[in-house]
Formats: sequence, C-alpha cells, structure tokens
Amino acid sequence: MQATTSTTLQQAQTAALLALLNLNPPSDPVQRPGTPSGRASTALKVPTATGPPVWKVLVLDQQTKDVLATVLRVQDLRDVGVTLHVQLHSLRPPLPDVPAVYFVAPTLDNVRRIAEDLEKLLYQSYHLNFVGPLPRALLEDLAASVASAGTGELIEQVLDQYLSFISPSPSLFSLLPPLPPSTPSSQPGPSHSKPVTSYKLLNSPSSAEQEIEDEIERIASGLFSAVVTMGHVPIIRAPKGNAAEMIAKKLEIKIRDAILSASRTHGATASLFAQDASGLSNLQRPLLLILDRNVDLVSMISHGWTYQALVSDCLEIKLNRVVVTQPQKRSYDLDSKDFFWAKNAPNPFPQVAEEIDSELNKYKQDAAEITRSTGVSDVNDISQIDLSSNATHLKTAITQLPELTARKAVLDTHMNIATALLEQIKKRGLDELFSTEEAINKQTVASILETLRAPRPSGTFTPEDKLRLVLVFYLSSPDNAISKDDVAELEKELKKAGANTEAFEYVRRTREISRMTVSTTVGGTSTPTLGTGQGELFRGFTAFGSRLTDRLKEGGLDNLISGVKNFLPANKLLPVTRLTEALMDSSAASNQSLQETDEYVFLDPRAPRHAGLGISGGAGGPGSGGASGAGRSKRMAFSEGMVFVVGGAGYVEYGNLEEWAAKTGKWVTYGGTEIIDPEAFMSILEDLGKSTA
Repeated sequence: MQATTSTTLQQAQTAALLALLNLNPPSDPVQRPGTPSGRASTALKVPTATGPPVWKVLVLDQQTKDVLATVLRVQDLRDVGVTLHVQLHSLRPPLPDVPAVYFVAPTLDNVRRIAEDLEKLLYQSYHLNFVGPLPRALLEDLAASVASAGTGELIEQVLDQYLSFISPSPSLFSLLPPLPPSTPSSQPGPSHSKPVTSYKLLNSPSSAEQEIEDEIERIASGLFSAVVTMGHVPIIRAPKGNAAEMIAKKLEIKIRDAILSASRTHGATASLFAQDASGLSNLQRPLLLILDRNVDLVSMISHGWTYQALVSDCLEIKLNRVVVTQPQKRSYDLDSKDFFWAKNAPNPFPQVAEEIDSELNKYKQDAAEITRSTGVSDVNDISQIDLSSNATHLKTAITQLPELTARKAVLDTHMNIATALLEQIKKRGLDELFSTEEAINKQTVASILETLRAPRPSGTFTPEDKLRLVLVFYLSSPDNAISKDDVAELEKELKKAGANTEAFEYVRRTREISRMTVSTTVGGTSTPTLGTGQGELFRGFTAFGSRLTDRLKEGGLDNLISGVKNFLPANKLLPVTRLTEALMDSSAASNQSLQETDEYVFLDPRAPRHAGLGISGGAGGPGSGGASGAGRSKRMAFSEGMVFVVGGAGYVEYGNLEEWAAKTGKWVTYGGTEIIDPEAFMSILEDLGKSTA
C-alpha cells in the first residue's frame, strides 16, 4: 500500500518459504521473517542460497499446498532446486540420493507418515518443516519412532515455520481452513463434508462450548503465525465482550510466552521477533486490531464496483485462481507477477476497462517498434530476420520478446475476465444495484419496493440480488426506522421473487437482540457525490457494453468508456475503516468513533504482566485499574497496522481500507478467518436462519 521500507505480509511469507526451500540457511533465523526489501518483484530474491542450488524433493500436504500456491509458481520452485513436489499421503518412489524438504501440518497422521518414510529410507536426508507449532506430544511421538528405527541421523532439521495463513495479495490474508477430521492415510485430501465457517460456528446456537473454544484457539494460533511472520510485537486492541476479545487475550499470552522463552535461553534459540531485538521504540510498533464480523455485515453483502469486488462476486476466485465459466470453462492465475492485477484490482470497473485499452495500445506500439527495427512483418515471425542486418536490432528483439509475450498473455487474461464481468453486470444489473446501495441512506421502503418491482429491459434482478439489496437497506436504517408492516411487505415481495428469506429473518432477530451497530458512515458526506444526478453516473455504460463485446473480438478497446463517470463514493469510510482510523490516527477521527474505540481492550505483550491486566480490565473485571479513565490516555498514533476480522473478510471492505491507507500514508494489512464472497456469506446467514428458527 505504501512504498516504504516495510515488508508486506506476502513478501515476508514468500521470503520465509524460499528460505525453507533453500534448506533454511543458518543466517536465516535472524533475518526471518521477511528481510526489508522493495516491492513484490524483488521480494522473491530475498534468501539467495550461495553456490549452485541443491536439487531436492518437496513433500506437501493439502494445507501447505494452498500456502505455497498463492505466492510461488512451479518456476519459482525450480529456481530454488525443487525438481519434484509430491503429496505426503501418496505412493512415492524412493529417491535415496536426494534430500527431501517436508512442509506439512503438525498432525498425528502426518507425523506417523514421516516416521514411515524414515523407516523406508526414502530419501537421503530429511528437513522437516511444520506449518504451525508441532505439539510436544507429537514431537515425542516422532522422536520415539525415529529412535526405535535408528534413523535419527537422517533428520537434518525440525522447524516450526509459523506460516499457517494464506496471503493472496500483498496486504490481504486469511487463515488456513481447519484440518478435516483425521482421515486414514489412504484417503488424502479434504473431507467431503461442507466446511464450517468461523462466522457460523461462533454465531450458531447449536455450537457446543468445546467447539467454540477450539475455534478460538485455532484462530489465535493462525493470527500468531501472521504476527510472527511480520516480525514485530504489536499493541493489540479489540472490542469487549465477544469472540474478538477472547482471541486478543489468547494471542497476547502466546506472544508474551514467545518473548519470555527467547529471553530465558539468552540467545541460544533465535527469537521469533528478531526484528524487534534491534530495539524498536514503542512509537514504531504496529497496531493489531481484532474485530468481530458483526460490527458490519453490510460490506459483506453489498454489491461492489471495483475490479476485485466484482471478480469475487461474479466469478469464482480461490487461491488467486479465477474461474470463468462462459463461454467455456477456463481458469486464470492472478499471481504476484501479474502487473495488471497488482495495479488495477482496487479500481472501479470502468477505469479498469480503460486501462486494458491503453495497455493494449502500448503493447501494439512496442510490438510494431520491434517489427519495424528488425524488418519483420509480424512479431511472431522473428525467426525470419535477415541475419546480415544490424546485429544490435537482433539483440534488442531477442531481449524484448519474452517480456512482450508475457505482457500479451496477462492482457489477454484480463480481457477475458473483463468480458465475463461485463456479461454479469448487464445480466444482473449490478451497476443499478451498486448505485442504489451507494445512496442507501436516501432510500425509503417505497423506493426499495419500487426497485424490486420495476421491470428492467435486460431481465429482472435475481432473487439473491434483491435479497442482498433489502438486507443492505435494513441494516443501514436506524433502529426501529422500518415498521413491522414494512418488513412484512418487503418480505412478501422477496418471497414473490422466489428468494429464501431465512437470512433476512436471522439478521432481524440478531439485530433485535443486540441492536446490531448501524453502519452509519461517519466522516464526510454519507451519500456519494454523483456528479449531476444518477443518470450521469453510468451514462454510456450500456453503449460501452455493446462496444466492448464487439471490440474484444478484434482485440482492442479504444476509448470505450469516455462517457462513464469514474464512480467512487466521496469520503465514505466503511465501519471497519472508520474504527481503524480512530485507533491509528485519532486526530482525524470523529468523536463517535473515538468513544467506541476508547472502550476497547488494550493489550501490550511487552508490558509487565500486572500492568497489562490493569489496562485491559483483565483479571479484575471491567475497568479495574482505572480502565474507564484510561480510554483517552491510550490513544496512540500508528503508522503500521493489521486489521483482523473474526468471522470473515471481504473484498469490498478490503478495497475501502486500502484506499484509506493510501490516502493517509498508513501501512495496513487486512485479514480474516476466511475470505468470503457475498454469495457464500448469504448462504451462511441462511444456514444460521434455519438453525435458529
């Protein structure tokens, strides 16, 4: 987000993974995790191994495969000497003269399988890396089997890597999904039952207390991994009285224990927070804000208008792979080397289409330049160059060609994705839904009903989209602003459209119980500036649509959307961004936000334990040690922060936070227990509606 010396979470994770693949060179613990480096392009070069690469086998399981898949490509693995990567629970041929790097989850099944591999002498040496901390009992289990088989000298390293999270973008991350219930080693891979999301588990009345405790422990451990990988001890803030507070307290204990155990060994083991050892003052420490998803449901179900929000809403995106089903099913990888995605993911869609156009024109010019200087008629006929002609031209052509080809491939990918999105925008009327939701504070029950009923030339809104619009309207209205009769009328209209209203019932019940926070947009105007009325907003968009589809066939998008307003709301902070601002930059925040955040627990893992209890209202009940008066005195300014949402993160919220960070020069990493698209979140609400009915 900001071009400072700070390393992004994705860079730090990539650096740690490459160090692991380079057999964790000894200088590594001090530098890990993440050496300060430039942007993502240079991040991959951090842990260079000296000398020729050691050829090796990489053994993964389902969880660690996902961790690697988001940040490294097969070519990156080749570059560090990985000739073969295989699944742990599969039949593998013995390669007795090759070292093996294991990168797996710390489970009993995995440890037993590793012991079997050792017994069979499958590889020359074993470098065992666990994605999260290996419990003491399992370590003893492994030691016992190794001792009985006498294969101890084959094990080179056993390391906890603290990498149990996935970071699809430089400053976005989610935790690894929980391990499926122990499957026999003959059945690798995920189990077939529908995975339970954190939001559902923590909010469902049918969840057992033990399940909730296990989930909170799992989230705290995953978040601990992300904090360790960033390498700095944060100051932790969280609202009181929900799962976020419990996770914050568990996490504080984990960080405290890590600092303590490093200080006890007096440098014999490397500290997990080695970067802090250089003496970061309190002023430079990052903030870690842990929030509960219920602080704002609107951003999870509203219709986005940025490139990444539309991709998440209309197409399937998982581990940076986008699946387009029309006209035929194809998948595209949006990795860290995709310059177009890196630059345009947070931009409004019309702007992205213009960008594709200008990038294509730039490509055509560069290709024309090469063909002109070498005297070939087409870039692809470069082999027909007259070799007696100027050798310098030949040299330029040969050096520029691979870069040009790669650029063309990236642009083709985004051309196809944009076409698929445009199709969906037109079919579902996403532009209309978005502009209605942007001005949701101006809507009335009557205007919403009219929108639901109005005939549309390109077909009606889908029942799911209608339901999402009603939910956004309901959650954005002040308490009791919508009467019971109005609710019944809206519900009747939704049922008539064929929507399942269980999600609506769940949200209503929850709001009645907890008076769920209204997502009022504080700071600036609550309605976006729409130029000269809403008609102007998307003027030319439909024309742009038909022209885009024609143009895409020809491969260019000349000035398609000069008529479209670049539509982004003015000054509109979503609740999570607003709370982040109140904690990171209190001078710019509104009083309402500050009053809310002053009440949050304040945990500093570096502070003496008893002091920490006083500040957070920890052991002595709320407000012990003067926590109520301390609210104002706890206000601090932070330049770096990590925002974590228990119950799921979404691209609309991510884009809003990213935009605020870019404007204010802050460095913010955003994550959640999962990254959930609106459709999936609606089905979670529906399930909860069924289980609480």
